[in-house]
Amino acid sequence: MSDQSFDIVVLGGGSAGYAVALRAVQLGKTVAIVEKDKLGGTCLHKGCVPTKAMLHSAEVADVVRDSEEAGVDAELKGIDIQRVTAFREGIVSKKFKGLQGLIKAKGIPVFEGEGKLTSPTTVQVGDQTLTGSSIVLATGSYPKTLPGLEITGNVITSEQALQLDWIPQRAAILGGGVIGVEFASVWRSFGVEVTIIEGLPHLVPNEEESVSKQFERAYKKRGIQFKVGARFSGVTQDDSGVHVSLESGETIDADLLLVAVGRGPVTAGLGYEEVGVQLDRGFVTVDERLQTSVPGVYAVGDIVPGLQLAHRGYQQGIFVAEEIAGLSPRLVDDRNIPKVTYSDPEVASIGYTEAKAKEEFGDDKVESYEYSLGGNAKSEIVGTTGSVKAVRVKDGPVVGVHMIGRRVGELIGEAQLIVNWEAYPEDVSQLIHAHPTQHESLGETMLKLAGTPLHAI
Repeated sequence: MSDQSFDIVVLGGGSAGYAVALRAVQLGKTVAIVEKDKLGGTCLHKGCVPTKAMLHSAEVADVVRDSEEAGVDAELKGIDIQRVTAFREGIVSKKFKGLQGLIKAKGIPVFEGEGKLTSPTTVQVGDQTLTGSSIVLATGSYPKTLPGLEITGNVITSEQALQLDWIPQRAAILGGGVIGVEFASVWRSFGVEVTIIEGLPHLVPNEEESVSKQFERAYKKRGIQFKVGARFSGVTQDDSGVHVSLESGETIDADLLLVAVGRGPVTAGLGYEEVGVQLDRGFVTVDERLQTSVPGVYAVGDIVPGLQLAHRGYQQGIFVAEEIAGLSPRLVDDRNIPKVTYSDPEVASIGYTEAKAKEEFGDDKVESYEYSLGGNAKSEIVGTTGSVKAVRVKDGPVVGVHMIGRRVGELIGEAQLIVNWEAYPEDVSQLIHAHPTQHESLGETMLKLAGTPLHAI
């Protein structure tokens, strides 16, 4: 048995966990990370990074397929999934090595193995006891399934989907949220017949309704089939693939079923409840400073109720490190954290939807404007339609921005500054947006809301 003491012990080395460690070391704290798998967690190895690499391969395929429209003679000979995998894994490996090097350079020890919280100040890893003046729980999330729906054979989650060494001819996807529509986008670009099953009334149901409707039109145009308001009832498997039954009596036949119904918190069996940490449906409950029900024990990332995003995890990790150091940092509310769905078309949003803004401020206190990308030269060049919608309080700040179209995820940086700095359209309308860029669409939207439209009618 060996005991070691630190200012902070972080249980989990994913996005949120390693952010705690890096910021804490900058502030002069001693930190240890406990990680049972690989530094970087789900985002780097099984989520954000590898899926976006596949989406890039998919985009390249579509560009080649449509190259004639731009006057380029090119031929798409096919998709080599082994080389797609090699491309994806090469990117992940490079980023992993970089992260390992950074953590080592900062002198942060990483204890490999499953850690268990054994008291408000101790974590057990194998035969080692790590003591921390503060403990940070950052154990991440796992792909959920539905009660009674077993993940086996050709019924898979996103993690198995990334590891496929073959391309299905037909794919059924259970869930029309971010993960489901991103895989639908990849597979369709690879030539797969895709059907999405979503129980709610729209795809990407957490977005502005007008954006969801445009998204559905775009997916129909791409030949992606979907059924909204559809309730899953069961699935069987045989040599021909999977057969998905809906409560309506309809059956969808496919080679595989991707279950993309969200992610659950990894908190079971880790000693949390035994030490007194309160859980709610598996999630760790925290106060406004991200402290759990046990003083000195904090929680960050996907195990905290709310948005499950890597950049939210980064922010919370930095926040907790600064909180422990006594800096009294500010935490950005989930509503004002940028969200991006990296499909084709992309969806990017921040702040209130128009409906939520009216609930908050009153119907007569809110106004909005939706600018069509059809009027934007750069969008025409890259071959996309879509829109930018901004929501403001009348005679007040912009409280929401909602965008759809190819590459609009790159616009979310400016949009988050507008919303988080509580800028008025009149403030932004005085700024200059380079031409031709898609950023001009944000500028035009602000000009319209400021009452000085240049191109808008």
